[in-house]
Amino acid sequence: MANIIRRALISVWDKKGLAPFAKELANLGTEIISTGGTASALKSEGIPVKDVSDITGFPEMFEGRVKTLHPKIHGGILYRRGKKEHADQAEKNGIVPIDLVVVNLYPFESVAGKEGTKLEEAIEMIDVGGPAMVRAAAKNFESVAVVVDPADYGMILEKLKSKGGIDTETRRELALKAFARTSSYDAAICRYLSSVHGDDLYPDFLEMRFERAYPLRYGENPSQQAAAYRILGRTSILDSKIHAGSKAMSYNNFLDADTAFGLIREFKDETACIILKHNNPCGGAVGKTLVESYEKAYAGDPLSAFGGVIAFSQKVDAATAKEIGTKFIEVVLAPGFDDDALEILKQKESRRLLDVSNIWDMSTERAVNFRYITGGMLYQGRDPGIYDKAAITVPTAKKPTAQEIEDAYFATKFAKHTKSNCIAIAKNLQLVGNGAGQMSRVDSCKIAIDKAKRFGFDLHGTTAASDAFFPFRDAVDELAKAGVTCIAQPGGSIRDEESIKAADEFGMSMILTSRRHFKH
Repeated sequence: MANIIRRALISVWDKKGLAPFAKELANLGTEIISTGGTASALKSEGIPVKDVSDITGFPEMFEGRVKTLHPKIHGGILYRRGKKEHADQAEKNGIVPIDLVVVNLYPFESVAGKEGTKLEEAIEMIDVGGPAMVRAAAKNFESVAVVVDPADYGMILEKLKSKGGIDTETRRELALKAFARTSSYDAAICRYLSSVHGDDLYPDFLEMRFERAYPLRYGENPSQQAAAYRILGRTSILDSKIHAGSKAMSYNNFLDADTAFGLIREFKDETACIILKHNNPCGGAVGKTLVESYEKAYAGDPLSAFGGVIAFSQKVDAATAKEIGTKFIEVVLAPGFDDDALEILKQKESRRLLDVSNIWDMSTERAVNFRYITGGMLYQGRDPGIYDKAAITVPTAKKPTAQEIEDAYFATKFAKHTKSNCIAIAKNLQLVGNGAGQMSRVDSCKIAIDKAKRFGFDLHGTTAASDAFFPFRDAVDELAKAGVTCIAQPGGSIRDEESIKAADEFGMSMILTSRRHFKH
């Protein structure tokens, strides 16, 4: 049932679109009650307004801290219209119903988030009366409509003109939006006050707000329900522009695309391509051209590339699109696509094309990741960077060549983004073998070696990178026998000397990076 808007209370900080909205309300016969600056702004536009103080009989006090906290305001919002006892009390106490509450809050988030803001300045931006009115109206949504977002003004006017009031379902949706707003507002205040004398990234109390951003048919498996959410107010990979695809992105597509996005951004200043399958890299290369980087990446493991995700470090051109052709690729991700490349790639209807140009340069300086555990959450900063090339040490008699040093850094990028334990093998900036997710590091070596040999790569002169130290020399032995001539690893094992000795025995060079890259 639609409620007729006879009386509206308007008190807003953000006055965007307010005057035309209020003018239309007045033209529809709605009496407008307002406060302070809002009332002045409306009066200056010639809109008839009744001051809150005229209703309460009290002036605004304490520099505006108290103005709407009064029974004649909250009573008008909260009393239940269909309950005789409430109606009798309202009439006895001279309380008139308020049918529409239009409130947006003091801009605490923007003020508190500004560099140099003092504590007392932030505290003055903590709204009290606003959230109280919003919560009261949202609680009584059966009778009252609440608007916290200027973007909803047009919808409200359309409902009033077409239906004569605001229907119950709309009031319920507005109430939900209102509670989401007050909840995020309080969370922001809690975060700020926790950080004043503590850690603003890891506060004592952590509130995280999300909004549903993308529909998912199911989760990792059809038996699991799923939904995709973005952090409220943040841009995410869910906001990538999807150019083509007869199917929507799936839960697994987004997981793989996000890992591919993280890995390809390690190559932002290079001409690179990486291929990912089941959340692990299976191909990757740097080339003189984008199509060359794709050809080398695909050659690294063409079997695993089937149904995988391809990511590029540059806008995809027609030559690269033609080379991909009709191969079965689930997702192609890049910071843009040339128009002719799009036309070619769209010919495969089941393929999704993700343009990530809008998030390509987003900062990861304070990025975090988190993982649910039973009854709680693990929360950590993202693994930043690779390692400092200037800080490496070489404990072996044989020193790495310039190419091996480059290949070591290249391979470590893949080790960082591969499930542990991992051994990534590279040669001339091409991934030729990747052993992922094994319980023992020597098994990861065997898998990486087997993959390289299966696709015809000569492992002599290759470089291997490990995401963590070698607990025993057996992995070094395995790599050496296959022809690997350089190993990059963080070091730090109590048996480091055994691994170094093994490398010396085989005439290998070893780079100690002092940087671990576990990915569990």
